[in-house]
Amino acid sequence: NSRGTASLLKDSISFTDVSASGLFEGHDLLRRGFTSVKNELLPSHPLELTEKNFQLNQDKTNFATLRNIQGIHAPLKLQMEFRAVKQVQRLPFLHSSNMAMDILRGNDESIGFEDILNDPSQSELMGEPHMMMEHKLGLL
Repeated sequence: NSRGTASLLKDSISFTDVSASGLFEGHDLLRRGFTSVKNELLPSHPLELTEKNFQLNQDKTNFATLRNIQGIHAPLKLQMEFRAVKQVQRLPFLHSSNMAMDILRGNDESIGFEDILNDPSQSELMGEPHMMMEHKLGLL
């Protein structure tokens, strides 16, 4: 047999692939909402990815500058504070302003696009509170 054992393993289908959470799972509208073709498309402009990753790139630059000026302890301390602030959250169905994160990044004194046009009552993520909590806790 010229195909070898590697191709035999590749051709076989494991039981987990055909289970309810595998290949044949339907789209769950209650948890994930409606699908959007726009989210699955490639970026339409070369700068789109740069704009999406702007905050991450700015944080990396700030950490590198801070490391060069003050040493390795300063960016590590700031990253620990970021991680601690990200862990504190409101319930999944309540809007959060993330004021502590804005203070750590220095954005608390500036007014941006998201401050004016980010109205929580216009959010598409609003759902039934009990369903969202059960999903977050892993009960569903």
